[in-house]
Amino acid sequence: MSLTEVSSILWRERELLELLVFKLEEEQLLLAAGRARWLSFATREVEMVLAEIQRSELGRAVEVDAVASCLGLPAGISLRELAESVPAPWDGILREHRKAFLALSDEISELAKANRELLGAGFRAARDTLLSLGDQEPATYTPNGQSAAKARGPLLVNQAI
Repeated sequence: MSLTEVSSILWRERELLELLVFKLEEEQLLLAAGRARWLSFATREVEMVLAEIQRSELGRAVEVDAVASCLGLPAGISLRELAESVPAPWDGILREHRKAFLALSDEISELAKANRELLGAGFRAARDTLLSLGDQEPATYTPNGQSAAKARGPLLVNQAI
């Protein structure tokens, strides 16, 4: 139960967050390239990294609570509060960990948002393609707001696609 152990756990979490960034970028590349075949594998890898991060966070919380108790601080203390309560050089080390976590969190949020947008665009494109192969045109709206679909004649399908 020492600050050295807390720092080691924080380094491990940073490595896991970097791995998550990599996996999200990998997923994004698959989405952008339209390589849906491998998307389930990439998504499973993201989920595995997330599970490992959760396990690591639990270990960190236990270790931080133990250190806080030794320092006479309350349980559930944040990393910022811990950094403000410890002597040098630990205060600087913990602040750097926190700064890195914030930057990685922002990067992960942006990647997740972009991946959701790509998934939505892919879904809409697939839906429109499937609708265009049916008996009717994709649904549109009349001037009064009613849903309308046009009847369609025979289709020519390029099987090379």
